[in-house]
Amino acid sequence: MSDLRVFDAGLQPERTLLAWRRTCLVLALGVAASIRFGAVGDPLLAILLGLPALALVVAAYALTSVRYRTATRALVNDPHAAVAGGKAITMVAVVAFVIAVVALVFVVNRSAVFA
Repeated sequence: MSDLRVFDAGLQPERTLLAWRRTCLVLALGVAASIRFGAVGDPLLAILLGLPALALVVAAYALTSVRYRTATRALVNDPHAAVAGGKAITMVAVVAFVIAVVALVFVVNRSAVFA
């Protein structure tokens, strides 16, 4: 068995991991919807923007697990340790921007059709 001791009864790292996973899953749904609706206006652009964004979501999802393990090990060894990093946050911001661009293309193309 492992000699890990409980460093915090509140389980903050576990709750943070679950929150990040929910965020990544919602972003994946947002990217899928962006691809679907963006394909109405410009299918090639929707796919060219959507697939890399989906890859970033998958990478952010994987990074959250790595960060959780690192944070847990650091907190077990030193309860006052700080874990640096911001790759997942950057990926989430980029994906949100891509979703916004695809949505903008969709709205502009739909407006042009009805004008």
